Amino acid sequence: MNSNNTSCETLENKNLDEVPITPQEYNDILEIQNSILDMMASQAKTSNILSKLCLLAEKLLPNSVASVMIKNTKSGLLSVLSAPSIANIGHKTLENLKPGPHGGSCGNAVFHNEAQFVSDTFTDERWTDLRQIAYDFNLCACWSMPVRDENKSPIGTFALSSFEHRSPAAFHKKLLETAASLVNIVLKNEKNEKRLKLFSSAMQNANEGMLITDSNNKILEVNHAFEKIYGFKEQELLGKNPNIIASGKYDEKFYKQMWDQIEKTNTWNNEIINKRADGKEITQWLSITSLHNELNNKDNYLAVFTDLSELKHTQKLLEEAAYRDSLTKLFNKTQLEKVLKSKKIRTLLLLNINNFSYINTAYGFATGDKLLVKLAHIFKEKFGEKNIFRINADEFAILFDGQIDIKATVSKIQEHFYNTKIKLEKITLNVSFSYGAFCGNTHLLRNSAMALKEAKNNGKNNLYIYREDENNITDAYRKSFIESNNLLHTALMKDQIIPYFQGIRDNNTGLINKFEVLARIEKNGELISANKFIEPARLSGLLPEITKIMIDKSFKVMSENNYMFSINITEDDLSKYYLVDYLDAKSSEYNVDPSRLILEILEGVSASGKKDHITQLNMLKSRGYKLAIDDFGSEYSNFERVLELDIDFLKIDARYIKNLDTNSKSYEIARAIAYFAKNAKIPCIAEFVHNKAIQDIVLDLEIEFSQGFYFSEPKNKPTSVLTP
Repeated sequence: MNSNNTSCETLENKNLDEVPITPQEYNDILEIQNSILDMMASQAKTSNILSKLCLLAEKLLPNSVASVMIKNTKSGLLSVLSAPSIANIGHKTLENLKPGPHGGSCGNAVFHNEAQFVSDTFTDERWTDLRQIAYDFNLCACWSMPVRDENKSPIGTFALSSFEHRSPAAFHKKLLETAASLVNIVLKNEKNEKRLKLFSSAMQNANEGMLITDSNNKILEVNHAFEKIYGFKEQELLGKNPNIIASGKYDEKFYKQMWDQIEKTNTWNNEIINKRADGKEITQWLSITSLHNELNNKDNYLAVFTDLSELKHTQKLLEEAAYRDSLTKLFNKTQLEKVLKSKKIRTLLLLNINNFSYINTAYGFATGDKLLVKLAHIFKEKFGEKNIFRINADEFAILFDGQIDIKATVSKIQEHFYNTKIKLEKITLNVSFSYGAFCGNTHLLRNSAMALKEAKNNGKNNLYIYREDENNITDAYRKSFIESNNLLHTALMKDQIIPYFQGIRDNNTGLINKFEVLARIEKNGELISANKFIEPARLSGLLPEITKIMIDKSFKVMSENNYMFSINITEDDLSKYYLVDYLDAKSSEYNVDPSRLILEILEGVSASGKKDHITQLNMLKSRGYKLAIDDFGSEYSNFERVLELDIDFLKIDARYIKNLDTNSKSYEIARAIAYFAKNAKIPCIAEFVHNKAIQDIVLDLEIEFSQGFYFSEPKNKPTSVLTP
């Protein structure tokens, strides 16, 4: 919980509940399910599992914190059970929360036993009793889903609290519903674990089956529980060897090893299958202990039998939940990864359903689910249940032993679905796939996924086979990318991303009084440039978070002067629809006039001209912000679009400036851009001016501004200077 009482950001609400859940979002939820259930199958601590669940949910809703609250069965009050991103003071503040109509989102969720979606905690009457908490911790929105027991009664909540006013999309509701269900499963599993811990002490209890033998291993005594378990009467057992209950499943070597261990350690414990009087097999935990007399001689042996039937049943259910897809009942991605750990030569074929999102949109998710179940049935019939996996929302995998004729196999699948229409009640569908495949003994899933991506890039219903000699990404590159990704996430968590400022020289006056804001990571005294972490940020969807940090921190610095400055804006920023409101809020907070800020957008953004992006850029222009095209000439220049947007500056791509004095082609391109800009009355900025020879040509081309190390290296504070 963030104690910084800054004003909330408001996200634009565009009927989010009507926005369909994408396959990727379904995949994100499936990944959470698999991760949590895998931890349960591995018997991780409940506290660690719930913390992991909260952290995974937070990743899917930036600028939020997740929490699990549990109801005290005696008092009926709610307290925090898990909230790894909320400080202890937040836990204490929410302790003993009383459910009720004014008790916040969680209090209402338990009180009404239904989900609560509060988009504005500052005004919503459901937060009347907790209004001060909303103000103190800047909780702007809070969505809460009740956690229910087997009787559908609320026992707690799973909630996402946001530092922005916003309403949940269908995806977020599904995320909350799934997380609440997982909390219930985790808590049930915890109860089972506590029961299992009691088995060790229960073995000494008379309720467990017990027998005592003499030194010759003849039965002397049995308890009533043993008679009941095995169906023998006491008189049928006394004087007999315990092998009367042997199932015949173990050989002489097994029993020799058992007795050798008893002789050495005086104990033996193991799971064993025995046979009842009626011939029915029973699985039990058997503990044998040698009993010594006062002369320390082995006179007797004590055997304690614990029934594992219920435990085995629970383990089976848990394993199925962890390793099977709940919808199709196929093995899931977790099971596939488990199978692939053995280094056998195999062929893996991935199949992605073409246009599955359109099927969901046109016919509804219920129809989409029925289609997936139908396809699972077809694949099981053709290839066998053990070889089929559902690994993503709209993606299946088929695993083959050894090397197969991939093209022939895919051709048969294509032919089958070309000639077969899928009938779902009154709906008839034609289904096709994109295929990615790889044969080998390592990295099958990764390489097949890369092949599938390539197949989809080549068009629908295509096959692409990954070949290591052609497609291999080096281990060094993968290691570098992972390190960069870790660096980025650590920097975001520890607030290590800072702005640096590089001067832009006015070639008419020689004065540097404009600056470009550049992102840097400051770690242990080392300064790391953006090219080390921008690509991981883009792939992780974190570019908008970096942009927000640059806006906030550069506005704070620039509030102390009157310089103009520029900030890079990406297509990801425009796709999030936050820029207009966020920039207005920061301009007001730091008293920075919008006319001082230049928003640098890549040439491709302006040229492609997505309607909603152009609308946002025009709105920003109307508020006084200036626009610049960055790296102009690097892509497909759309001169008409540049003029339509009323661009304020053109920045010539650095690749043409850095060799301007030695490369005639670079010179001609730079000259053409400068000529166009001059006629369009748009000032030009030459990037990467790093020596006098290049600057002389820039001046000769009458380019208005120069930027580069020749005049200014990036610094943590902007300083205006007059250059010669």
